Amino acid sequence: MKENISGCSVEAAMSLLGGRWRLLIVSYLLDGPKRFNALRRDIPNISQRMLTLDLRALEEAGLIERTIYPEVPVRVEYCLTLDGQRLQKIVAVMKEFGLWLKEQPYFEKSMNK
Repeated sequence: MKENISGCSVEAAMSLLGGRWRLLIVSYLLDGPKRFNALRRDIPNISQRMLTLDLRALEEAGLIERTIYPEVPVRVEYCLTLDGQRLQKIVAVMKEFGLWLKEQPYFEKSMNK
């Protein structure tokens, strides 16, 4: 994780959850445990490498748990930990803000550049 330069709690949160995909991964795991390929289908523009890196970072931070089932073939599922479930409020606020943002006339113009 990047060094927290300002000491600000918002910066600390953004260093873990910032970027394009991590909070989106969390939002899909709020629905329940998912396998790697299910997450790839939910987020079709994420590369396999990026999904792997983000899942590892979220696991290292204690926000998700990776469970390996000893079956043939091996089944691996990802789910939110209790700490990860605390992000539900953040996801809800981001969703509400995103819906508002999509209604703004300047938003569509800036996304099509």
